[in-house]
Amino acid sequence: MNQQTIQQAVQLSGVGLHSGQSVQVSIKPAPVDNGVRFVRVDIPGRPQVRVCAQTTVMDSQVTRCTMVEESGVRVSTIEHLLAAAGGLGIDNLTVEINGQEVPGLDGSSRDFVSALRQAGIIEQDAPKRFIHIKKPLRVAHGDASVAIIPANFFKVSYTLKYNHPALGEQLFERLVTSEIFANEISPARTFCLEAEVPMIRSRGLGKGANEHNTLVIGEHGPLGNSLRFADECARHKALDIVGDLFLLGRPVRGHVVGVKSGHALNRQLVQKIVEHNAMNENVYDINAIMSILPHRYPFLFVDEVRIIEPGKRGIGIKNITINEAYFQGHFPGKPVMPGVIMVEAMAQTAGVVVLTSGAHPGKVALFMAIDGVKFRKVVIPGDQLVMEIDILRDREKTAQVKGVGKVNGDIVVEAEMMFSYTDASYLK
Repeated sequence: MNQQTIQQAVQLSGVGLHSGQSVQVSIKPAPVDNGVRFVRVDIPGRPQVRVCAQTTVMDSQVTRCTMVEESGVRVSTIEHLLAAAGGLGIDNLTVEINGQEVPGLDGSSRDFVSALRQAGIIEQDAPKRFIHIKKPLRVAHGDASVAIIPANFFKVSYTLKYNHPALGEQLFERLVTSEIFANEISPARTFCLEAEVPMIRSRGLGKGANEHNTLVIGEHGPLGNSLRFADECARHKALDIVGDLFLLGRPVRGHVVGVKSGHALNRQLVQKIVEHNAMNENVYDINAIMSILPHRYPFLFVDEVRIIEPGKRGIGIKNITINEAYFQGHFPGKPVMPGVIMVEAMAQTAGVVVLTSGAHPGKVALFMAIDGVKFRKVVIPGDQLVMEIDILRDREKTAQVKGVGKVNGDIVVEAEMMFSYTDASYLK
């Protein structure tokens, strides 16, 4: 199964469900491994915002939509467009947009599906890179939860429970294929209870919502509208799950089970999948690391590297033990990991990330510059240093990276580093 994009550009316009502002989008083809990127054409410089876990806005106040942000630039209410792309198996798109919020259209993904099919879905010359769920993962808040369990397919089960005469309890469950998504999930529209409208309005939301693009559920059913499916509300929750899981940046293989969950829990599940490295099929143990880096004991400071996005992002693990050679002379009465060695450990992790991308065969990465170093907490024996590396710029001769080291989720060190590439024979 290869990656897919569209054959030609397609345009859509409408009103943002929350902002009430008119907005136009132009959805265009994109190269392999691009994912979905929004381009804010209304801002000077046309800044891009990638759709991935790292750009997802996790603010708990963002409850009725999904939003991404990069370098201070946001795009909101992206879930229905992403659901259409994910449901149809499209991997790579460029979406030019002249406002902050994606148009709501009829409140479902149906018009996005129609537009993408009209543009023509084409196969690209690169295989899909699936995220295979390797163990059950679950997040919950009160009596609401969403979980994902291992499976060789993508399936969504959702239980909607409302103490409301027109909704009650609904169960929707489907395997997600392009045809099932287009016919049975994409037409399901967003909804809210009539009693929720004043609260939504008071928060400055729903300015573009009306009875035609939002199911407003009264005591006896939708106001001024009718259901497309008896369980349309549960189907829309399944649609949101498909869209929110697209934040992983790669198609997923697993069975998602949601109970009374919404966007906030969906985003937490995405983060948990990333944190537990369920997407990672490239784990480099110490032997593999030594085949990539020239470092050896006692100057090898990373035990494992997990490649999250080849050539773009990785996570290094360093288990700190009292047997580290530097503890014999660095505050031996109260052992503390030297800050310069924390930076070196991040640099070695970065070396594995850039040298396993395939873009620099036969090369080694040598330290060239360092900037913005901050040490925030001490690291002591028994800690596990988790180093998150993002490649900011990777060119033919140099690479610029950002490293953040954490212990138990707390940042202990951060820095930006620059490397130069040279032939591996230089070190022999």
